[in-house]
Amino acid sequence: MKNNGDRVRRLLEETRDKIETALAGDGVVILPPMDVHASARLLDLLGIKAQATIFDPWYNKGVGGERDDYVKYIVNVLDSLEPFSEHLFFWGFPEIIAHFVDKIPEPLALRCWLTWFYKNSPSMIRGWRSAQMTCLHLSKPDAKMHVENFLNEVQLQKLKHGKLRFIPGPPSVIEESLLCGFVGKNEQTGHPSQKPVAVIERVVLMGTARGELVVDLMSGAGTSAVAAYNNERFSIVCDISEEYTAIAEKRLGVHRISLPGPLTARIGETVNGLRAKKFRMPFKNGRLSEEVDISRDQQLTFAMK
Repeated sequence: MKNNGDRVRRLLEETRDKIETALAGDGVVILPPMDVHASARLLDLLGIKAQATIFDPWYNKGVGGERDDYVKYIVNVLDSLEPFSEHLFFWGFPEIIAHFVDKIPEPLALRCWLTWFYKNSPSMIRGWRSAQMTCLHLSKPDAKMHVENFLNEVQLQKLKHGKLRFIPGPPSVIEESLLCGFVGKNEQTGHPSQKPVAVIERVVLMGTARGELVVDLMSGAGTSAVAAYNNERFSIVCDISEEYTAIAEKRLGVHRISLPGPLTARIGETVNGLRAKKFRMPFKNGRLSEEVDISRDQQLTFAMK
């Protein structure tokens, strides 16, 4: 039994080294298709901690079908994502998301109810035409809010010199058009519920600093990875669908990594993982200007009270 445990530990160490090497080279890791519980368990065993996790499940209607135990299923997924997530951004239609406000797994807590507002929904439903989606911003007590990412250059300089008296945070309503028809045609990948990069960028910027890690384990076409890369953040993404994984590979120009079969076969039964490692290392791809040198004390990275 000890030999089996040692072997699993070696496989975990080799896999974490492989992921870190791939992140250092490409900025993004695409995991092979797997169920969200399995991929979440894998990251937990690897001891990888994400500053921001994007959770955008199907909405129990339309594409993806319906299941009677949807609320229980989503709560179980939240429980799986909690161990490695500092911030967790949970997306859905408001009438669906409302069921989960009182079911948030501790120590996560509701930080903000965000609204994505769009005017160009093509819905032909008789009645109210949908024009919004909800994102619950959940976070742990010591999670840092990076409001400095929303300041302009003048405000950043004032912050650096301790002269910024009032901190203008971003609004909780994100206005951005749906990707449909000719709107956002260059972004569209064929995924039926793809969000604009500009929408996901807002939550990535609030939850991370440059060089930190974004995770999305129901990643669809890989929009979270694009938003992370555009802002010099690392990302690990995964989706259970082979079709969507292939779309993400083409979009990101990165091939999925392979995982050792003996490890994936034992994900559900393996108990002892690696020691937790908060991921942050230099990331520069030329997409951002040089950061203003702000000391740790001056950064607007507020912990929850």
